Amino acid sequence: MARSTTKDAQALFQSLRSAYAATPTNLKVIDLYVVFAIMTAFIQVAYMAIVGSFPFNSFLSGVLSCIGTAVLAVCLRIQVNKENKEFKDLPAERAFADFVLCNLVLHLVIMNFLG
Repeated sequence: MARSTTKDAQALFQSLRSAYAATPTNLKVIDLYVVFAIMTAFIQVAYMAIVGSFPFNSFLSGVLSCIGTAVLAVCLRIQVNKENKEFKDLPAERAFADFVLCNLVLHLVIMNFLG
């Protein structure tokens, strides 16, 4: 039982790796950006757990900024992906402009929340 489960898991990871190798480079760059934003949020949470959260608004603003940026980057990835049929008529430049504008609004709200 355990041996077949291990083989199934290895086959799954191998198929995921081969499928991701076919992913275009621009989508891989967006994926790295999302991972960076999420890891930055985790580092901020770990720092808060170790040091404390005295200016709680600052901690909350930092984490929400990272998570919000990651969500917007995932939306950009969905819009830029050529295999997605819903956004096939949307140019990549328009999707990037939407991403930049939404990030600007997000960070203006975050700065307002900082106090």
